[in-house]
Amino acid sequence: MPAETTIAAASASGGTRQAGVGSVRTGRTAGAEAGEATAEAGRVSPVLTSLLLAVQAASTLVFLADNLVLFFIAFEAVLLPMWAIIHRYGDPAARRHAAGKFALFTVAGSLLMATGLFIAVADTGTAGLGAIITAGGVGEPVSLLVFALLALGFAVKAPLWPLHSWLPDAHTAAPTVGSVLLAGVLLKLGTYGLIRVAGGLAPDGAAEAAPVLGALAALGILVAGLVCLSLPELKRLIAYSSVGHMGFVVLAFAAGTEAGVRAALFGNLAHGLVTPLLFFLAGAIKARAGTGRLSSLGGLRLAAPRLAGLLGFAALASLGLPGLAGFWGEAFTVYAAAERGGAWLALAAVAAFGAFLAAAYLLRMLRRVSHGPVAPAAAGIGDVSAAEAAVWTPLVAGTLLLGLVPGPLLALFAEGLL
Repeated sequence: MPAETTIAAASASGGTRQAGVGSVRTGRTAGAEAGEATAEAGRVSPVLTSLLLAVQAASTLVFLADNLVLFFIAFEAVLLPMWAIIHRYGDPAARRHAAGKFALFTVAGSLLMATGLFIAVADTGTAGLGAIITAGGVGEPVSLLVFALLALGFAVKAPLWPLHSWLPDAHTAAPTVGSVLLAGVLLKLGTYGLIRVAGGLAPDGAAEAAPVLGALAALGILVAGLVCLSLPELKRLIAYSSVGHMGFVVLAFAAGTEAGVRAALFGNLAHGLVTPLLFFLAGAIKARAGTGRLSSLGGLRLAAPRLAGLLGFAALASLGLPGLAGFWGEAFTVYAAAERGGAWLALAAVAAFGAFLAAAYLLRMLRRVSHGPVAPAAAGIGDVSAAEAAVWTPLVAGTLLLGLVPGPLLALFAEGLL
C-alpha cells in the first residue's frame, strides 16, 4: 500500500466519522420506534432509551478521539450497553447465547487491539493518533506486528471473514433497533479503526499485509454470498449480507489506491444507509406476520404493497443496482483491485462474482417474500404507517441521493474534506 494512500485514508477519516454520526442519528430515530414496541410488550422503555444513548455517545467519541487511550476507552464503552440491548430486549430463545458470543468475540478482539496500541505508544513515545500519523507511523521493525494486532482486533468488529460468526447470531436475536445499531454504527467502528487507526499507525505493515487482507476480504464476499443463497430466515440473511458488504470495504482499503480508499469510504456510508433500512423492514414484517422465515411468507405485494415496494427498493440498493447508493462502492472496489494488476485481478473477479451472488440471493428473497399467493402469515397485515414512513424516508432519500449524485461526495473524499 503506497504511503500516499495512507495519508489519503487519514485525511478521509472525517468522511468515515460523518458516516458514523449519520448512522447514530438513524439509531436515535430507531430508538423512538423501539420504545413504542417495548412499551407495548410491557417492558421499561426508558432503560432501552438509556442504553441507546450510551451506545451513541461512546460511538461518537470513537470517531472524535485523537488520543489512543481515549479511543480505546470509547471503543470498549460500546460493548456493555450493546450487550445489554441484545441480552435484555432480544429474542428470548436466542438472546443469551447471542449476547454472550458477541461479548466473547469483542473482548478477544479488544485484547489484540490493546496490545497493538500499547506497542505503538511504546515505540513512538506518544499516544496522539494525529501526531503518530504525521510522523509516518511506527518504526518499520514493529510495523507489521502493530498492523496485524490492530487489524485482527478491528476485523472482529467489522466483521471480516472468518471472524464474523458472532454477527448473524447477534443480528437474529437482537431487537430491530439493536440490529440497526449493529449495522449502522458498530460495524463502522471496525472499518473506521482499520482505515484510520491501523492504516495510519502502521503504513508499512499495512502495505506488507495488503495481499493477505485482500484475499480474506474476497473470500468473505464469496462465502457470504454462497451462504445467503440457502438461508431460510430474513434477518439472518441480511446479517450475512453485511459480511459480504464489509468484505468489499476491506478489499477496497487493501487495494491501497486512491480509488480504493474512496470506494471503502463510500461503501461504508452506503452500507450505513441501506442495511439499517433492510433491518427496519425485516423487523416490521416479522412483527406483523409473527415470523421471519421465508418459507412462511409470500404475497407481501398483495397484502402490503407499500411495505413490499420498500423491501424491493432496499434489496435492489443492497445488490448494487446502478443509480442507488450500493452500486458505487462495489464498482470502485472491483476497479481498484483490478487496477493493481497481477493476483489482484483474481480478487477483483471474485468480488465481481460476489456481486452476482448478492443479486441472486436478494432476488430469491424478494420472490419468496413479495411474490406468489398471500401466505397465511401475511394475510391481513398492515401496510406502512405514518410513523414508519417518517423513520424510513431519510434512509430512502439518502440511498437515492448517493446513488444518483455520487460525484460531490467522491470529490470531497479526494480533497480530504470528508
